[in-house]
Amino acid sequence: MAAPARRLCHIAFHVPAGQPLARDLQRLFGFQPLALREAGGWRQLALRSRHTVFLVNEGAGPGEPLYGLDPHHAVPSATNLCFEVADAGAAARALAARGCNVRVPPVSVRDAQGAATYTVISSPAGTLSLTLLELAGPCGPFLPGFKPVSSAASPGWVSHVDHLTLACIPGSSPTLVRWFHDCLGFQHLPLSPGEDPELGLEVPVKSGRGGLRLTALQTPLGSAVPTLVLAESLPGGVSGQDQVEQFLARHGGPGLQHVGLYTSNILEAAEGVAGAGGQFLNPPEAYYRQPGKEKQILAAGHEPSLLARQGILLDGDKGKFLLQVFTKSLFAEDTFFLELIQRQGATGFGQGNIRALWQSVQEEAARSQEA
Repeated sequence: MAAPARRLCHIAFHVPAGQPLARDLQRLFGFQPLALREAGGWRQLALRSRHTVFLVNEGAGPGEPLYGLDPHHAVPSATNLCFEVADAGAAARALAARGCNVRVPPVSVRDAQGAATYTVISSPAGTLSLTLLELAGPCGPFLPGFKPVSSAASPGWVSHVDHLTLACIPGSSPTLVRWFHDCLGFQHLPLSPGEDPELGLEVPVKSGRGGLRLTALQTPLGSAVPTLVLAESLPGGVSGQDQVEQFLARHGGPGLQHVGLYTSNILEAAEGVAGAGGQFLNPPEAYYRQPGKEKQILAAGHEPSLLARQGILLDGDKGKFLLQVFTKSLFAEDTFFLELIQRQGATGFGQGNIRALWQSVQEEAARSQEA
């Protein structure tokens, strides 16, 4: 591997001036301002919920925003993943030798908070870029070049990023798997016994036409990097009617479709988000009436009516369960969304929940077209 990733530092978004993402992250999801930089036409605000940091780059300057680049993308988007590496300069050279496009050669930043060096490379996933960051020591609450922002204590609905899901062009997963393995040290994480890394996990919809192909990747034990999930549409579905195809069309190509945020109490977190005005996708009406679903929920130690009230999905067996709930899009373009996830021993992503999410997105799209 050229530049093994040690941990995910932050996820960066690019939005036009006045777009409410930063406000919504605070008001709806309990994120709190961490550090701010205003320079060169950019307003860059880092927000945190425990170990999760989002960097909102607002505006468009004549140069590049610090620790990233301007993708000149047509719609608001999650455009950059920042990973810590041991040596940013060596990483840039090694990746360039592999043919990677080094968009920003190594840059050193130093202020009273500390020192850091970073480089930015293009990924094969559309406009998504990767920042590789080398820290020279403690850097204050965020990174050099940013001024700390004092704020009230966060409700702390979520603790850390559980996984990152990329919406991919059909057939592109094997290429992406090899790229993330060779460049950053990601390895195939089977989601089912005996899974072929070239094929991933196929999750057909109930009609038997179309569905999802999921391929999960993880870094070696000891690193603090979330699972990376590649999602692509299976052939046979109605063209343009599934959430991956809709993302590709509305986003203008592949990219980061959603971020799974871990919470130790999904019911409390969902109630907090909903109470602040956040909106979740509604599962199909029949989801909670499936044979055995009530028994399954009770076995996991939850009350079916409470989960149904917030639209929380539950999957698993043999004492290992997964709970998930999905927000509506954070952008008017109906692209990027967030997921709240709680794991009770489960390590996968729940095929039943995936099918329910699939149908929820379809029904939400149908309602939007009728409105």
